[in-house]
Amino acid sequence: MAPQSPIQFIEAALWCTGPFELSYTDPDQKWHIRRDMLSLLQDFPNLSPSMKTYIHNDGTIVNLLNAYGTIHVSSSSPQVPLPIWLHENYPYMAPIVFVGQPGIAPSSTIHGEHPFVDPLGLTVSPYIRTWQFPRCNLKDLVHNLVKIFSRDHPFSCSPTSSPFTHPSMVSKKEALDRFAGMLHYSTVALRSETDEEIKELLALQEEMDQRVTIVTTIVQGLERERWELRDRVVGLAEEADVLINWLKVHDTKRAAATGDDNVDDLFEGVDEESKSRVQCLAADMSKSRVECEGNFEKKDFTLDGFQNFLVVYLSIAQASETFFFLV
Repeated sequence: MAPQSPIQFIEAALWCTGPFELSYTDPDQKWHIRRDMLSLLQDFPNLSPSMKTYIHNDGTIVNLLNAYGTIHVSSSSPQVPLPIWLHENYPYMAPIVFVGQPGIAPSSTIHGEHPFVDPLGLTVSPYIRTWQFPRCNLKDLVHNLVKIFSRDHPFSCSPTSSPFTHPSMVSKKEALDRFAGMLHYSTVALRSETDEEIKELLALQEEMDQRVTIVTTIVQGLERERWELRDRVVGLAEEADVLINWLKVHDTKRAAATGDDNVDDLFEGVDEESKSRVQCLAADMSKSRVECEGNFEKKDFTLDGFQNFLVVYLSIAQASETFFFLV
């Protein structure tokens, strides 16, 4: 028995009944499919018709007519395997086009940044996106794909640059395809730059968070040190009061004899040099004591106030070590 010709197979498939009946119900629709399929096979003899089950993304199962084969896009690039499924609502719905063999997972050679072919092999060109019957048809779709893949092959991530001399030299469809491709790659490049900037900003944010943690720790330490210094100033003031009271209590004889309870007179040098130093220290201590007492009356616990107090306290301590106490 001689094999069926493509036209015989298409007619038998379209008017088949029973479990293998296709999902095309309208007779006018079948005649449109027959005409477009024959026109396609005439321009692309490497394609051959077949009928198989197709499962939509929503799980709907239909029996569709498809054409599968390879198309030649250029002499310097490999041929592209192309299964084309005619939607159950064709010609009012665009065909479903994949790159790769039907029923087989898409080849890993399809580069992921192709503007019109996704990683699963689904092809969505501007011609398919703007499909409108009767302006669009199956044969023109494949011719459009040949032009697209000749400039941007799905198995190569380096789009071919073809001369674009003047807008009047190209069709509106070709110009739209080229613009869509350039826009896609520009978007990919911009997305890549944006991702790099986001990574840099995240790294900068992490570094700033670390610096904030360090600065917060330093500020907390300085705050604790400030309170410790304040407590120390209070303690030194109390110790100074205790020392002054002790001097007053333990020098009752001299205070009674002289009638003067000024603690500054309780120190006396052992020689002329010591006496001279006592006089100089007394003058400095008098000035510093006035400033220190003023700070305490004002509750001034600043660093300057604390330094003034230390001058007085250290002067008293130094005088105690240098001179002797008169009993």
